[in-house]
Amino acid sequence: MGTTDWNWRDLRTSSLLAEDEAILALDKPSGISVMGERHDTDVVELAGEAGERLFPVHRIDKATSGVILFAKDLSRHGGLTRQFNKRTVDKAYLVVTETVGLPDEGTIELPLSVGRKNRVRIAAPREAIRTEREGPHGRWWAADEDLLDTRRYPSTTLFRRVYEGPRHSLLVARPVTGRRHQIRVHLAWTGHPVLGDPLFDRAAAQAGSRTFLHSWRLGFDADWRGGERLALEAAPSDAFFAPLGDGLSAQKARALLAEVRVP
Repeated sequence: MGTTDWNWRDLRTSSLLAEDEAILALDKPSGISVMGERHDTDVVELAGEAGERLFPVHRIDKATSGVILFAKDLSRHGGLTRQFNKRTVDKAYLVVTETVGLPDEGTIELPLSVGRKNRVRIAAPREAIRTEREGPHGRWWAADEDLLDTRRYPSTTLFRRVYEGPRHSLLVARPVTGRRHQIRVHLAWTGHPVLGDPLFDRAAAQAGSRTFLHSWRLGFDADWRGGERLALEAAPSDAFFAPLGDGLSAQKARALLAEVRVP
């Protein structure tokens, strides 16, 4: 879908996950920004043009699909964003990687920095990244003496491998911290980039194909509902699982995910 083809009424209807007097949650398609992209259509702009004012509580990248949460009123926005800042929100993403060979589960503890042209990178030389395997668990980190002399943002991503095909793997990833491009940069710099990620795949960027990163689950407290914990889930389309090959049908993938304990 091109940037001139988005229609708020159709997008809202087809993507609606949850709505009440305080929030609107959508299953955002890949290919449209949440807000603020120059010279591009975004969800907030589309809604505004249709007379609906929305306040993003968090962001997911244009290339990422899945759960995105908006406040419908500024009076609700602050309380929701504070939950993200305090890391009391449960976030889980689905990832199809370009590669295989990851452990059953892993921890990536690599600080991020911002380099030339505002590009997010690891705050250490690639060759300084250390890897440790202990049984089914892997860990990636960089020693303090190897970190670049620049502003650094501590960042941690946990993942669990759900399936490994001939060429690609399916992961559930949880960003403990919520930095820009965190999952994408962490996986790429450890040698397992997200399939179709235009940040690291020039051909994918030129083709405009989808990126196989999906905001799957989001859990947060709703004080306007007496503190009820809301758990939202956006199931990816069958096409999301297609790169994993004939050995994993969409039906089997969904059955595996139903049993996953989020890292």
